[in-house]
Amino acid sequence: MPLRFTVLASGSAGNASLLEADGFGVLIDIGLGPRLLASRLAAVGASWSRVHAVLLTHTHSDHWNERTLAYLQRLRVPLYCHPNHHGPLSAYGTAFAGLCTHQLVREYQPHQELVLHRAVRCLPLPLPHDGGATFGFRFEGPGDFYGEPRALGYVADLGSWTAELAGALADVDLLALEFNHDVDLEYASGRSARLIARVLGDHGHLSNAQAVTLLEEVLRLSSPGRLRQLVQLHLSRDCNRPELAAEATRHVTGEPHGLEVHTARQHAPGPSLVVGGGGQSGRAPRRGRRRPPAARSAAIPVSQPWLPGVEG
Repeated sequence: MPLRFTVLASGSAGNASLLEADGFGVLIDIGLGPRLLASRLAAVGASWSRVHAVLLTHTHSDHWNERTLAYLQRLRVPLYCHPNHHGPLSAYGTAFAGLCTHQLVREYQPHQELVLHRAVRCLPLPLPHDGGATFGFRFEGPGDFYGEPRALGYVADLGSWTAELAGALADVDLLALEFNHDVDLEYASGRSARLIARVLGDHGHLSNAQAVTLLEEVLRLSSPGRLRQLVQLHLSRDCNRPELAAEATRHVTGEPHGLEVHTARQHAPGPSLVVGGGGQSGRAPRRGRRRPPAARSAAIPVSQPWLPGVEG
């Protein structure tokens, strides 16, 4: 059974995505209130009843919501987070303490496999970002016809990337990747020099150009034809445009790669994409070289205060 991935919201006003496999659903971030999340889920034919876990990337306030944390307790849905997330989540509300009291908080560690369900394994990948401990994830699901696990990479909110990160994302079927800003628009935005420097810094956000170079490296490390779908995440409302983000990938997504490109939106969910099972465009049988050893080793064996740094 393939993985299914849907972005419910992406941007500085709130982030949430749904990953499903074999009847198990996990939300990646909960940056919207519970009612708005319910409406986004309904728009893609899902509901809160299909959410069995929440996975938090970091504690900037566009990635979690106090009222939604309280709703998780009501539904008895566990929250997976890093130990360093406890302090910020506790400091800005009481809902996290309630989750702890009811033993609904689970912890993950970087580069240590997290088994969310028999059909969903996860590898947390540390990212350089000024939101404290920040993570992307490599997800793997059941094997396909050729016995190879279906895989998805989710990487948003990072200011730079490394060869290690690219290796960890090699041979995924779908890559959800931050395309935050166009550098020229960032400089022309009228924002403060401090904010511009923060966004452009190594612990800020990826530009379109930076995201493309990471995409190129992932493709280089991957088996030919493996990566089939790209989802562009976390576009700045002021300093990017969907057409600019898409245009930046034009020389990469055509032949021989033939990538589908989807640009996530802030105010409406995107399409539900089947990962490694054909999706909106089927995948040809994989042939050619295998993942290099270095890359293979990275695979899986209430009103809320605004927190600094979320504007991208």
